[in-house]
Amino acid sequence: MAPRFLQLADVCEILNISSAQAYALVRSGELPAIKIGGRGQWRVEATELEEFIQRKYVETRDLVRSGGDDIFE
Repeated sequence: MAPRFLQLADVCEILNISSAQAYALVRSGELPAIKIGGRGQWRVEATELEEFIQRKYVETRDLVRSGGDDIFE
């Protein structure tokens, strides 16, 4: 059974992004997360990560269809 919650390091690995990018996504609210424990470790629910990925697919498809200038940036 897959874990319900992922550490930010797991999110970084799954999305192939840096920890700074993951923290920025969480801080901005773009990727919902919760803080757990006395040290306030961030956790992302696996379903939230999957929904985030699906939103990005929709955004990218819409960008490509619109011929946006930043498609290849």
